[in-house]
Amino acid sequence: MTQQMDRTLTVSWEDPTPGAEIARTMSGLEYLRTMANGELPAPPLARLVGFGLHEVEERRVVFECEPGEQHYNPIGSVHGGLACTLFDSAMGCAVHTALPAGTGYTTVELKVNLLRPITVQTGRLLCEGKTIHVGGRIATAEARLFDEAGKLYGHATTTCMIFRGEANGDSVGEGAS
Repeated sequence: MTQQMDRTLTVSWEDPTPGAEIARTMSGLEYLRTMANGELPAPPLARLVGFGLHEVEERRVVFECEPGEQHYNPIGSVHGGLACTLFDSAMGCAVHTALPAGTGYTTVELKVNLLRPITVQTGRLLCEGKTIHVGGRIATAEARLFDEAGKLYGHATTTCMIFRGEANGDSVGEGAS
């Protein structure tokens, strides 16, 4: 066995509590636009995994991510969990853009189809999430993961539960973003 040099990754983030409190006072669309333009910090998970909001509009968001070695599984390709995290975030945030202030959501179900391996050579990935239906208690959304050339790497659907105007502040902001 050959000796290899260890690689390191340093991650820093800001306290997520103030952002979560602000989220309760803004519509989902306003909140995510504020985050996308840098007025609010990215959530710790986005910093840890290395992805961010690229586009935000009503009922649609796009995340971007550059796969790296730190995302690899033991067989030399990016772990499927990276794609699942991007899907869950994009679909949840697409739903969030359709919600008024004080309304929360959480993922109930996630269905993912991975179509081809992702490696460092894949380059920048874009994950587009769009709502299908946003009702009183249930929302559904879909997402597609593709590279800059438009090659499709996977697609997914989700069901989210919506918490509208509930007194329990713990339910607001439980989404995957």
